[in-house]
Amino acid sequence: MDNTNYRCFAPCPRGLEALLQQELAALGATDLRPTEGGVGFSGTLAIVYRTNLESRIASRILLEVAQVSYRNEQDIYAAASALPWPQWFQASRTIKVKTSAQHCPLKSLDFVTLRIKDAICDTFTKLKGARPSVNSNRPDIRIDAFLDATQLTLYLGTTGDSLFKRGFRESTVDAPLRENLAAGIVQLTGWNGTTPLLDPLCGGGTIPLEAAMLARNIAPGLGRRFAFELFSNFDAALWKTVQAQAHAKQLPASPAPIYASDRDARAVQTAKDQFIRAGVADNIALSQTDLFDLTPPQEPGIIVMNPPYGVRLGTQADLDVFYPKLGAWLKTRCVGWRVYLFTGDLRAPKLIGLAPTKRTPLFNGAIECRLYEFIIVQGGARRRLTAPTQT
Repeated sequence: MDNTNYRCFAPCPRGLEALLQQELAALGATDLRPTEGGVGFSGTLAIVYRTNLESRIASRILLEVAQVSYRNEQDIYAAASALPWPQWFQASRTIKVKTSAQHCPLKSLDFVTLRIKDAICDTFTKLKGARPSVNSNRPDIRIDAFLDATQLTLYLGTTGDSLFKRGFRESTVDAPLRENLAAGIVQLTGWNGTTPLLDPLCGGGTIPLEAAMLARNIAPGLGRRFAFELFSNFDAALWKTVQAQAHAKQLPASPAPIYASDRDARAVQTAKDQFIRAGVADNIALSQTDLFDLTPPQEPGIIVMNPPYGVRLGTQADLDVFYPKLGAWLKTRCVGWRVYLFTGDLRAPKLIGLAPTKRTPLFNGAIECRLYEFIIVQGGARRRLTAPTQT
């Protein structure tokens, strides 16, 4: 059995680094090194498998294979050529190299990418007499390179398709949230499955689906395959053990009810299909209902919603009408509930007419957003109950 302690890096949506660090620690990762956009960590092969299978927040799990100083493209080629690529995967696998950089003095990242690809292929040709082909769309193996001003770090991707691709989404509705961002939003509310949760603007159902999987402790990667299954050192017995351990932690049902609704029939059908594929349809009460016709359940809990915010959907004029109506709905029908609004429209609290008790900066891709918390009390909540953390 491979007991090597690997150095890894897990990227994630910006704003969720602290949550990811807690999650990785709970999964057994050590030497945790948070940075903007992800968390570095160390772990055995079992930890590499488990973090891929069970992380709700990470986008990928990257295995570090080299970190060296460089001055020019030839240094990068030499560093990549020195690595034992044929020990890690076969020449029959397709590859893709992706390069990102910060403060890199080199003129062309495309040329850097080409030199790394050449180094890998030349190494295979020299040692095996055959070389892998490049597949830019669906490669078997992904190699990530990161350059700062003086250092090159090379990673072998253990994940394949991004971890937010749980394997449940077949059709799509407009502007869906990525699953790992939705999972992070649910966790930032503090919801743990013991009180009701309502998403009255559920769209394709990503937030309630992630909530149901969290409440039942369903590993998000159980329905998909991973790149590490194609590695030469893949340990099938260990992988089966990790999967069995994840299965054993599942609960048969959500401890508390989860409600989801949307006025759009196509979105509701998409959500229903996803819930069925994920095996959680019985745990989510789904309906086609306009938000302003909806009366929340009698027992209060947490409302989470991701309304349009004029970037991908809706117009500023539409939102100028929508948000005041939303505020009136919250004040009249949601007393006793804690409400979490995820939006890229930073005017939202003013338009809603409620003072947020908390503001958490998050990024939906490149869009700067906020997760606003509102505690709905009788008579409204125009006075701040606690100081906001950040505007």
